[in-house]
Amino acid sequence: MTDDFSPLTVASYAAQAGSTDQRSDGNSMSFPLLGLFGETGGLLSVAKKKQRDRNSYLGYSSAVVEEFGDVLWYLAAVAARGDIRLSAIAANALEGSSDWGRERPDLTFEQLQPDDLNHTVKRNPAFETTLLQLAQDVGTLIEDHNAGNLSDNRDLLARRLATIMGRLLQSTKEAGVTLEAAAVKNLSKNFDRWPQERAYPTPFDEAADPNERLPRFLKIEIFEREIGEQRFVYQRCNDIFIGDRLTDNAAVADNYRFHDVFHFAHMAVLGWSPVIRALLHLKRKSTPKIDEAEDGARAILIEEGVTTWIFGQAKELHFFDGLGPGKLPLDMLKHVRQFVAGYEVGERPLWLWEEAILQGYEAFRFLCKHRCGRLIVDMNNHSLKIEALPK
Repeated sequence: MTDDFSPLTVASYAAQAGSTDQRSDGNSMSFPLLGLFGETGGLLSVAKKKQRDRNSYLGYSSAVVEEFGDVLWYLAAVAARGDIRLSAIAANALEGSSDWGRERPDLTFEQLQPDDLNHTVKRNPAFETTLLQLAQDVGTLIEDHNAGNLSDNRDLLARRLATIMGRLLQSTKEAGVTLEAAAVKNLSKNFDRWPQERAYPTPFDEAADPNERLPRFLKIEIFEREIGEQRFVYQRCNDIFIGDRLTDNAAVADNYRFHDVFHFAHMAVLGWSPVIRALLHLKRKSTPKIDEAEDGARAILIEEGVTTWIFGQAKELHFFDGLGPGKLPLDMLKHVRQFVAGYEVGERPLWLWEEAILQGYEAFRFLCKHRCGRLIVDMNNHSLKIEALPK
């Protein structure tokens, strides 16, 4: 343990978790209650998969900690909207205090749950029973809400939340994890998605041979030409054509012919694109291991696969038209992270991936409408823009 380490307090967690609440519906209890119910169900689902799949469910330990963190986040959100301190709820679960207005800024998760756990993750029948009781407690809370019992009864709300907190402490212990670990992982995930400050990382090739770096500023002309009975997309930079002419490569036209804008968005915002490196002949040959692992054929296939998969999701959401920062589905971004795990871009935060995706699809929608455009790739400012191209 380092000298500057300080245990996470319940009050600090609640404050940080509250800063990632993206809803603007005031003190409405409906949304966090839906989330609390849904994430409790997710926790039960993880336990069910462990029981069903036994040793083949290799992601159990990580998944159960994440689900506990999500339940805790919504518990904190419900408490905040009920004007009750989460530390007061935790104090009641610990020592039976009924003073719901009493702030406990010094109460830590370590005090709530001393580390006397068996960290060997295995099936525990008591854990499964406690989870069912947790689900019942959450159901009782929602029944009270639907009956209007909570609207003017702060004491009842606090008691219901304290019961749920107690059940969380019991179930994490039986699972061989700590609620503090769940809280820390939850904050890390949320700030990965909704950071308090957006600090842009340097490009991966910042220290590479200057002749092998991606250009920090680039203008690409994108346009269609009709050859015979078929239309092709061409890309040109400084009067030099880049890559092959493109079609949708699909039975039903969907404008995927313009998909290279997504790779240019990866380059501009993430500082990464094995596909563009290949098109521009800028592989990092001076460092053979990087050339093979990060710029080689497999990395190119990974980027193409991610791009194609996101495109399938985007179709269902009108190619993200009208969606701003913080609005892309979190699960989609997490799946992207899984796709690129093990590659250098795997360290890029989710919010940066979202920026790359949104900027790429803004350019894509422009091309779908106008059929041509000038793409402006600016790595220094982490931006991809598009403007009209004179015909």
